[in-house]
Order: sequence, then C-alpha cells, then structure tokens
Amino acid sequence: MTTTEARHAHLWGQRTRDWSEVQEAMVRPVYLAVLKALDPAPGQRLLDMGCGSGMFASLAAAAGLTVAGIDAAPQLLAIASERVPRGDFRKGDLETLPHADASFDLVTGFNAFQFAASPARALVEAARVVGPGGAVVVVTWGEPQNMPAASVVTALRPFLPPPPPNAPGPFALSDKAALTGFAEAAGLQPENVFDVASPFTYPDLPTALRGLNSSGVAAAAMERAGEEAVSAAHTAALAPFQQADGGYHVPAHFRCLIARRA
Repeated sequence: MTTTEARHAHLWGQRTRDWSEVQEAMVRPVYLAVLKALDPAPGQRLLDMGCGSGMFASLAAAAGLTVAGIDAAPQLLAIASERVPRGDFRKGDLETLPHADASFDLVTGFNAFQFAASPARALVEAARVVGPGGAVVVVTWGEPQNMPAASVVTALRPFLPPPPPNAPGPFALSDKAALTGFAEAAGLQPENVFDVASPFTYPDLPTALRGLNSSGVAAAAMERAGEEAVSAAHTAALAPFQQADGGYHVPAHFRCLIARRA
C-alpha cells in the first residue's frame, strides 16, 4: 500500500527548483506576518511542519530561531538544508512526528494540516511537541468566495480523481469557526486569527506556468491528463488577471491562527 507520505513525496519531489524559485515566494508576505505576530525571542526552537523547500525556515533562522522542519519530499528537504545548513530537517509524516514531547517553543504549518491524511491527528502531534505556553500556528487559504485566486487554485479539479468521502479539501479550514474549532479539538487555546494579503504575481506566462505547474496537485493532474492540458487550464485561469505589461497579478490571501498550549 502506498502511504500518504510516499504519495506526497512522489508528487512534490518532481519540480522542486521551480517551486522554491517561483511559487514558494508567493507566500513570503505570510511568512513575514507570522514572524511579526509571534515576535519570537532569539534561540527559541521552531518546528515547521510541511516545511517544503525551507523559505520560512530560512527567515526564522535569520531572526535567530533554532529551526527544524519535516516534510514528505526529500528533494524539498535538500533545498531547505541548503538554505539553513544548521537546520534539523527530517523526512516523515505529519501524523507521526519523530520528536519528543515539548521539544519546541513554536510549531508552524503553512497550508499543511488540511492536506495531511488525518489533519486532526497532525494537529494533536503539533500540540504534543510544543512546550507549555508555546504557540502552534495554522495557516490556510482564505475563504474562497472572497479570494480571486480560488479560481486558479481549483483550475485542475477536472483532471483529479474524486476525493475520498469526507476528505478535507484545500479550503477545509478557511472558515474562522472551523479553524478555531480545529485548534480546540486538539486541546489548544485559540489566541488570534488574522488574514494576510499575499497575491500571486508573475512577470510573464512562462514564469507563471513554471510556478503553478510545480505543485504536487499539478503533478497529480499531469499523471492523468498530461502537462499540455495542465498548462492550458492554468493559462485559462490566469487570463482574467493579466496586466497591461503582460504580467499577472492574482489577489490572494491566507488565514492564520495562533493557538497556545496550556
């Protein structure tokens, strides 16, 4: 049987340089806003769950934090290690963290928890490894009805297999009540919920396709429909957002929850 970890590793390990050099930067404003909201002290220990190629980890390390990360794709972890040579980056599943209880002062997950095989179990694990009074940050997409980028995020649905019954989707935690309830169910105390504007901006179509086609979702769609169909779908979804200079500006925002362990 193929595990969730193995499936994610296969899909997200295919275009890692495109992801790290183009698409990951679309979330940089969110990374900076979370660091500002946390206002961490130098030397605090951070675990980034679903750390990808390590852009947030590198920003956190620059702020003086001791950084660790976990992800399914070793190719992404290799880039994270390049960015933060002293970081502790490990391959694994979010539902079974290879860390001792209360190992960290801060735990973050950027668009990570809702894609775990069991989001609830992953958050329980986050609560386990953060120390008393420590913060757990859950970042997810903003509410789709208020976010133009939702049409780009969902452009590949026709090429993907139907999700299993009750499977969480990309916007499963976007509703504020759902997000705070998610934290409370894991024994965490919600402290703050805020939105951050983080638009997708590309100078031209080739760069946009390089970024959008680098995700694990795009890789899954390509397995079923081929790269040409995926690129065509992304091109059509981007068309309403093309600017006079030929670039693209796609308004997007992310919802951030800071919760505390008692």
